[in-house]
Amino acid sequence: MFETKHPYRVQLTESGQLKHFITTEGLPRELLTEILDTADSFVDMGAQQVKKVPLLRGRTVANLFFENSTRTLSTFELAAKRLSADVLNLNIATSSTKKGETLKDTLMTLAAMQSDMFVVRHSDSGAAHFIASEVTPGVAIINAGDGRHAHPTQAMLDMLTIRRHKGDFTQLRIAVVGDVLHSRVARSQLHALRTLGVAEVRVIAPRTLLPRDVENFGVKVYQDLTEGLRDVDVVMTLRLQRERMTSALLPSESEYFKLYGITDDRLAYAHPEAIVMHPGPINRGVEISSAVADGKRSVILDQVTNGIAVRMAVMSMAMSGQQAERQARADAEAAAAAEQGAEQGAANEA
Repeated sequence: MFETKHPYRVQLTESGQLKHFITTEGLPRELLTEILDTADSFVDMGAQQVKKVPLLRGRTVANLFFENSTRTLSTFELAAKRLSADVLNLNIATSSTKKGETLKDTLMTLAAMQSDMFVVRHSDSGAAHFIASEVTPGVAIINAGDGRHAHPTQAMLDMLTIRRHKGDFTQLRIAVVGDVLHSRVARSQLHALRTLGVAEVRVIAPRTLLPRDVENFGVKVYQDLTEGLRDVDVVMTLRLQRERMTSALLPSESEYFKLYGITDDRLAYAHPEAIVMHPGPINRGVEISSAVADGKRSVILDQVTNGIAVRMAVMSMAMSGQQAERQARADAEAAAAAEQGAEQGAANEA
């Protein structure tokens, strides 16, 4: 387990630009809004004949997924290619980390190959922060999910989807439903929703799937689904993460669906124009019914489209921040050298 204390401090340059994207926690509203605005400019690119911009031309992006993923890896790869980057997908199953090489050694080797960005998914919370602060601070680090800690790009694509459908965050009631305890997505969502000024955020789950500190996120907690859904504008369902459960927290998946699954009947308690979201992959008949997932209120496919745009935005902004920091460092060194030269000249004249 890696240290995750104050990871947001590592993410920004001295001037406040994004140089890594590790968590939504602690980032100012202005920066989250900048990410959304930048992503908005990329959303319609998929419909264009030429689906590329040259923002990362000549840059190398390495996707380092130490956990299995298809959807997230694919969208990051597509985002990088649409930015014109060269992309390396490291096969962890056959990499040297499986032969005894440490994570640090692997990353240092890739950095020595002049990689400019690492997109990292890891089973240990704090892995992305550790890499950004201790291993390769000069390489832009994008967190694609670390343990139970954070999944910031998923949260931001959700925020973009909400904004494009609902507009002003400050007028909304939003419900997050499901396995909050094990969900890095939920934590990132809750930080972002609070920062963006959502009027009311509700968390709906059985007690066994709620973290003990959930009230610290500034949310209202409900155990009753229909009561929690009453008049909400957005329903954000979560995947039931059996792979992260270390004990029997639920009697069965069918019992969970009976009490907490999103169906048309239960959705009737929400606002008539409420939208339904899910980070995927969907467990139909567990978290959500097929009728709702495929229905007119579902914006799940919009989330996928917006995910590419958000990842393009974050990658381009982080690379820009890294470049600005290198330039600032070079300017400072040049100024120091000039000052030293002037002092030496004055000393020689004396």
